[in-house]
Amino acid sequence: MVTAIVGGSFGDEGKGKMTDMLAAKADIVVRFQGGANAGHTIINDYGKFTLHMLPSGVFYSHTENIIASSVAFDADDFFGELDMLKARGVPEPLIYVSSRAQLLLPIHKLQDKLEEQRLGENSFGSTRSGIAPFYSDKYAKRGFQLSELLSNKLNEKIRRFCEDKNRFFKAFYDVESVLCVNELTDYLIRMREKLKPYLLDCPYYMNDAVKSGKGILLEGQLGALRDVDNGIYPFVTSSSPLAGFGSVSAGIPPYEIKSVISVIKAYSTCVGAGAFVGELFGGEADELRKRGGDSGEYGAKTGRPRRIAWFDCVSAKYGCMVQGATEAALTMLDVLGYLDKIPVCVGYKINGSVTDKFPETYMLSIAEPVYEYLDGWNYDISDICHYSDLPEAAKKYVDFIECSIGVPITMISIGPKRDQIIYRNMG
Repeated sequence: MVTAIVGGSFGDEGKGKMTDMLAAKADIVVRFQGGANAGHTIINDYGKFTLHMLPSGVFYSHTENIIASSVAFDADDFFGELDMLKARGVPEPLIYVSSRAQLLLPIHKLQDKLEEQRLGENSFGSTRSGIAPFYSDKYAKRGFQLSELLSNKLNEKIRRFCEDKNRFFKAFYDVESVLCVNELTDYLIRMREKLKPYLLDCPYYMNDAVKSGKGILLEGQLGALRDVDNGIYPFVTSSSPLAGFGSVSAGIPPYEIKSVISVIKAYSTCVGAGAFVGELFGGEADELRKRGGDSGEYGAKTGRPRRIAWFDCVSAKYGCMVQGATEAALTMLDVLGYLDKIPVCVGYKINGSVTDKFPETYMLSIAEPVYEYLDGWNYDISDICHYSDLPEAAKKYVDFIECSIGVPITMISIGPKRDQIIYRNMG
């Protein structure tokens, strides 16, 4: 069976832990989009890890891990993370890379940095990992598919690529000759030799796996509101973090995805630019940020403080809808245990009217949150194992969110460790 695990909001929902947990029972874990611009944090018997490029199943010896065709493949990060795992005593994982994936190059990172500098106060809050320039080249058909590194026409493509990039950098950033044909050729040949043992033809491999009944977990990065089409454009990533895109990247039919788990957080966080309805500031935000997660609410890739808000039913319901969620996993419920009353955003007030529908991006900047206040539980729930043992106020909070988003909450995370999870019996 194929299951997709995806973000229901802006990303940073705690997908790493949930994916790590589900990977224990999976035969194959597939990273299906994005690049090294966001991280999944995992805590296990080997320690605490933040993965940017590797799928989250790399800690299990029985699990095959695949980087699929639509990923912005950063080879330097890929090999760097493999070296990091080895240095920390993690057995070498079973891992493959789609030969149809495209290579993110160092020049993409430089372009990302220069573009954010050029935009100044109008920048998009990029992690400067080269993602937007990479996808620009991919869809302009300039990119290097990994299989092309084996082509006898590689040298000609390198020459054209360097000419195009040098013209672009001169015109846009007044930078001369950023790319040398010989240097790029050496880099690509070096990566070709290192990558050969990992390459596979992803669509054939995955369809064979589906036909043989393998348990497959499709792992997304970021969240629904960062989707390039259905998110808060233009403050989005440059690929689709929606579950439906997992079938495209893996090369399997969309109807094979039988379950979509949307991960949502018990409060809201956001890294990057764009409107964020109900954003908290000052001491209230600092307190929630400090308590959040294992090391506080700071970006796994950038270390930037995450923007903070109370749970937003409007955006979460929309995110679960466009993800096609069949169930939800609620994370960080334990973080709210210090509060007497917990605000929950149940609507947006826009131009004097209240709506529970998530609007187009241009209206978000004038939207005001409408809150309901639920009782807190003032109790440390991080050691609780069964849903029935949760304080009544905590259960009512879960029920309220479930009713608001219209998706059953089947799992509740109450801490960063693998075993700090409550399975909710929906029968």
